[in-house]
Amino acid sequence: MTALPPSCWNQKNGSVTMSANRPATRIELLAPAGTSAIGIAAINCGADAVYIGASRFGAREKAGNSIADIEALCRYAHKYWGRVYATVNTIFHDAELPLARQLIFDLCHAGIDGLIIQDVGLLEMDLPDIPLIASTQMHNHTPERVAFLESVGFQRVILARELSLDQIIAIRRQTTIELECFVHGALCVGYSGQCYLSHALGGQNANRSANRGTCAQPCRRRYSLKDGSGKTIVSDTHLLSLKDLNLSGHLDALLDAGVTSFKIEGRLKDQAYVSNIVSFYRQRLDAILQKKGMGRASSGTSRIDFAPDPEKTFNRGFTSFFIAGRDLDMASLKTPKSMGLCMGTVMGLGKNFFQIRDKKEPFHPGDGICFFDSSDRLQGTLVNRVEEGRVYPDKMDGIEPGVVIYRNHDHLFLKHLAKACPQRKIDVRLLLMETPAGFTLRAIDEDGNQAESALETEKQPAEKPDMARSGMEKQLQKLGATDFVCVDLAIKTDQPYFIPVQALNELRRQLVAALITVREQERPKQMEKTGQTVKFEKNAVPFPEKRVSYLGNVLNRQAAAFYRRHGVSEIEPAPESRPEPAMGMTGKTVMISKYCILYPLGYCRRDPVAAKPAEPLVLIDENNRELEIRTRCDVCEMEIVLSPAARNHLRNL
Repeated sequence: MTALPPSCWNQKNGSVTMSANRPATRIELLAPAGTSAIGIAAINCGADAVYIGASRFGAREKAGNSIADIEALCRYAHKYWGRVYATVNTIFHDAELPLARQLIFDLCHAGIDGLIIQDVGLLEMDLPDIPLIASTQMHNHTPERVAFLESVGFQRVILARELSLDQIIAIRRQTTIELECFVHGALCVGYSGQCYLSHALGGQNANRSANRGTCAQPCRRRYSLKDGSGKTIVSDTHLLSLKDLNLSGHLDALLDAGVTSFKIEGRLKDQAYVSNIVSFYRQRLDAILQKKGMGRASSGTSRIDFAPDPEKTFNRGFTSFFIAGRDLDMASLKTPKSMGLCMGTVMGLGKNFFQIRDKKEPFHPGDGICFFDSSDRLQGTLVNRVEEGRVYPDKMDGIEPGVVIYRNHDHLFLKHLAKACPQRKIDVRLLLMETPAGFTLRAIDEDGNQAESALETEKQPAEKPDMARSGMEKQLQKLGATDFVCVDLAIKTDQPYFIPVQALNELRRQLVAALITVREQERPKQMEKTGQTVKFEKNAVPFPEKRVSYLGNVLNRQAAAFYRRHGVSEIEPAPESRPEPAMGMTGKTVMISKYCILYPLGYCRRDPVAAKPAEPLVLIDENNRELEIRTRCDVCEMEIVLSPAARNHLRNL
């Protein structure tokens, strides 16, 4: 009979051992899970890990899940050595801390692999032994801040989205903590954790704090901009709305910079979006990992039956943000809504149809299309039929020659995606050997886990060797209903034998059950950092600053105690500590942004030839509330300040 390839087995003193190659460096593709079902879909499409919110205390309040659902997701992900991270990343009032602590214990009992938090008050409490991940809401933007978080027990930091590649490299050089980086999805215009615009504009006694998971997204509204003389610079425009992040072209450089977890945003996105984007990044990342000799952080290979394309699900257009320097085209000034794929420009019209020049893809009945009319307002309609290059929409209003048409609902793609059944399989090699009492079936999976099952039986030489061998191979490789796929089978016996089909099937079933048990026993139970498990211990490592302003988001006594323990002498309470949202915020910064609205408008103050509008610059929202724009050109940032006029307006609501 045949033997296993030399790379798969070794023979010493008559025994056979099997081996598998596993790359030393394992890289994580991290996906959002608005629900456990979406999380399972993400795992099936190739995610190494998912992050999910519990019933409360997540930065996306509308993306909550029960403990039972999270436990089910953990069981599913763990089969593939995937991980589940729970988000408990809001700031807490004092009365909420015991509830948050109990929730964390419940999540740990459910099997989560890491906890994403923002409120440092939790670090003053007795928490279960679980890896801590510093939420991007903690404003992780400098080597000093990241080094501090590492020193107090965090195992991973989620980096600020605004960082350049050079800044990430600088953080990596000064720390050894795991670095998680957003690579795709919606962008907040303000630094995460440093935006109070929603809270301040929420009205009297309203609670729409981004740091409490209830952001009203005022950045997606329309604004007008006036200069100090009262002149309107631009009106009725989405001045604070950004395109979506897409760093798929920078994965190689991010790996070289030291990023080990690549994060997709989207806990409010649907399953089609998550499946599409995860599959797209899985393919991109796998090609790079293979080239670099790195491996995935989980097991198995996903088999999908669709061609992933980020432009075919929700997107506002794409930007690389600041990863390679300031992107010239990062704003979505005309609309905050999904635009989809640019299909081309209208070149001809009929009574009830239009034709496209330079068409990128064919239209299909059921497609949703959108365009900007002569007033630069987004309009949309459906495609009823397509005949000989003519597109017949449900309505023609606003469609004129020269109008650019976008497809924001690809009917055929989404229909195919809804029917797709991605499967994830773990590679396994099988070896059937003869023993004095009968036969042994041995397996080794792609992670090097080994299991075996034995069959004690009287050996019966095969009357038809070829037929016996063929039947044996067929039965032993029948792993279709399991999580495994046989990539190699060898039979090592002294002579051909006949083994009944029923016996072969039972031998295979016992082997699969044994391998599942071994995999769970060997599954890494903690996140890895330089090969060691990190234990949280309280210490007095100095915080980089002696004063913590309201930007530190200290909402409870435990958080204040944490900063005092780390040498902070002055602590200002979080804005959410006041009964009235706008109270105490007049004249204060309610948003800090690396993005500056003057840049896309052609008024950059650092440009020597650009026009310089008179100060103060005033941003006016749709409700006629005024906000002051302050540019900090020394660090190339913008601040939005709550003006007295806006505060008085809010008090009258």
